[in-house]
Amino acid sequence: MRNKFQKAGLVMTGIFAGILISLNFSANADRVAPASLPVEELRAFADVFNAIKQGYVEPVEDRKLINHAISGMLTGLDPHSAYLDAEAFKELQEGTQGEFGGLGIEVGMEDGFVKVVSPIEDTPAFRAGVQAGDLIVKLDDTPVKGMDLSDAVKMMRGKPNTSITLTIMRKGESAPVVVKLVREIIKVQSVRSKIIEPGFGYLRVSQFQENTATAVVEHLNKLMADGPLTGLVLDLRNDPGGLLHGAIGVSAAFLPADTLVVSTDGRTPDARREYRVDPEDYLRGRTRDFIRNLPAAAREVPMVVLVNGGSASASEIVAGALQDHKRATILGTQSFGKGSVQTILPINNSSAIKLTTARYYTPSGRSIQAKGIEPDFVIEESENGSSRRVREADLLGHLENGAEKEGPAAPGAKTEPESDGAATQPRFEMGGDDDYQLRQALRLLKGEQIVQSAADKS
Repeated sequence: MRNKFQKAGLVMTGIFAGILISLNFSANADRVAPASLPVEELRAFADVFNAIKQGYVEPVEDRKLINHAISGMLTGLDPHSAYLDAEAFKELQEGTQGEFGGLGIEVGMEDGFVKVVSPIEDTPAFRAGVQAGDLIVKLDDTPVKGMDLSDAVKMMRGKPNTSITLTIMRKGESAPVVVKLVREIIKVQSVRSKIIEPGFGYLRVSQFQENTATAVVEHLNKLMADGPLTGLVLDLRNDPGGLLHGAIGVSAAFLPADTLVVSTDGRTPDARREYRVDPEDYLRGRTRDFIRNLPAAAREVPMVVLVNGGSASASEIVAGALQDHKRATILGTQSFGKGSVQTILPINNSSAIKLTTARYYTPSGRSIQAKGIEPDFVIEESENGSSRRVREADLLGHLENGAEKEGPAAPGAKTEPESDGAATQPRFEMGGDDDYQLRQALRLLKGEQIVQSAADKS
């Protein structure tokens, strides 16, 4: 029997090696030569594969086993690398367009359960009081423990007007919280604005989508329709990030042409490059440069940028660039610290992998990974402080910070950091009358004295 398993294992080693070589060439064609394959480890994999095929209590399809193996390889690297099957790949693309069906929560995995990263404003989950940090332990009558994240997401998404019951474990609650939600078409309006007081504008970006930068320009034009502003507050709190070119486009609205916005550094040449205020970096193939429609005053108006522990990835790129170039003052609490780049590598026509390929750096060379953006003025959510938020450094298997970057980055291919921040349910309406941090930002723009939080004041 043992010889039979060994022979089958050798056959499977050859087959799996062929699969790996094929995947390696498809993902890395024209970039780097494929690495040598670890034969002994592949033999062990093949032995396990064959043992499952021969002895598992129920038949298992080869495709399912291989997909699980690929998924395991990626999720074991860091919290942000992942295998995207056809449905997950489609959902990722839909999410960047700002419309999809579901409950309105961004989720991840922790200890085998689905963890709420951030409820999206004005969605069923947000209105029902679902909070960042909640652990979803049951979907209807199905336990979540051991379920793949993609399968859990599939269960939560569905046709509008259909319902699902979430059973949630929440810190501070002795019993599970049961919430019944009705699915809706989730349309995320990533930009909104208003005049707070005469001469002072408020601009909120809640997520970086395909058209976010264009929307920022449109809102700035409306805010400045009656003349230049005396001051502007850019609110990036609880913004989990999104598309890199969106972050560059938003930065381009406030920085001079050809200014360095962010650089990336990884192992391969195409993971090392600089991104600047340049149409090539923020238009993504579009012919119409929306930045040209922006009044020149947008690059001169005094600015305060609001961040907190839910500001991640692309929002940290914008905050870091404006801070390093001394274009704006950063106010709030330390940001999430998601400073890694995920590249989407198609495997075939329907599936892909999301692979961490680089760290990104602010214009001065600071690595944000597992550290975040430190505000110039530390101001808590209220006079009584802020609630504790999970940050990148708290995630199991997170990528380390890495050395501070020295010297310019080399040119290469474009990549995208995905949205993986950890926001929290606000205890107030952001931009509302009781928004303490916004009031402090307004005082700062007026030249009035503000008091930093005693615990974090430098």
